Formats: sequence, C-alpha cells, structure tokens
Amino acid sequence: MSIWKRIGNLFSKPVPQEVQKSMLNLSPGDICEVSLVTYEVTGRTHNRGRNAVVLTLRDGSQIAYLHIEEREQLQYGLYKPIDGRLDNPAEVPTTLELDDYTFFLEEEYEGYVAALGQTPFMNGGEQHVWQYQSDDSRLLRVEWQHGRFMLYEGEKVIPGDVKVIRAS
Repeated sequence: MSIWKRIGNLFSKPVPQEVQKSMLNLSPGDICEVSLVTYEVTGRTHNRGRNAVVLTLRDGSQIAYLHIEEREQLQYGLYKPIDGRLDNPAEVPTTLELDDYTFFLEEEYEGYVAALGQTPFMNGGEQHVWQYQSDDSRLLRVEWQHGRFMLYEGEKVIPGDVKVIRAS
C-alpha cells in the first residue's frame, strides 16, 4: 500500500453500516416470515398518525394482511379478507356476530393513509377503521375508505414469530 493511500485512509470517512429494515419499513418486493410462512410483500398502507402499517402479503395464490402498530412495543395481527357487507359507516355496530363468535369493538379511529403497491384501496386518503376482538382473542377489522368497506378476520401474532427475510 502506498504512502498516499495510507494518508488518504486516515482522512476518509468510514463507510456507514447498512441499517436493517424493520417490519414497519418493509415495502413491495421485500420478503418476510410470519408464523413460519414466507410471504412476499406486495402492498403497503401506512397511517403516519398512528405509526401503523398494513402489509399486503402473498404466499402463492393466498393473500394475507399483516397489521403492525408501534406502541410501547410492536403489535402484530395477521388477517384474511372475509365476505361481508355494511351499508353506512355511521351505522357500524359496537358488537358484531360472525360464525358463532361475538366480536366487541375495541378501537375506532380514522386518519390519512398512504398506499403503495397492491392494496385493497389503491389510493391513499382518509380511512376509517374499527377493530374488534372476541372473548377468545379472535380479531376482526373493518376498514372504510372512498365509499367502500373491507372486512378481515385474524389473530394476534407474537413478535418472535415475525421476521424480515430479505429487504430491498
């Protein structure tokens, strides 16, 4: 190594280490694992006001949605879309009965979301969300945006069952 190269190395800045992506930062094209199933992220809906993200996940022909919210710690819920219909966002009940389960309204909120990739609502905008839970910890999520409802049924996922495989 020449003397000039050694002197240059003394004054050069160190190469910054690559920051690993967290589940909150994943975007379409990334790969993650949830409960031992590997998924490709195909869409992302981000609610900055709540520091929450809903990732659209694809495993072959199966589509799932991972709701991630950062509170005191990261909370995860894995959802599958279900058929259902509600008529008016002003008339969403506090108790819903579905397949012999009773779901109780746990949280209701609204906020601006940004959508990226393949999501149930292709454009960002104001979104209203109702989150329900049954006595045996089953989850139900109702979203309303642009005059359209989406319903999802799911379950909580422990943080140890979620990891990033490959991030772009």
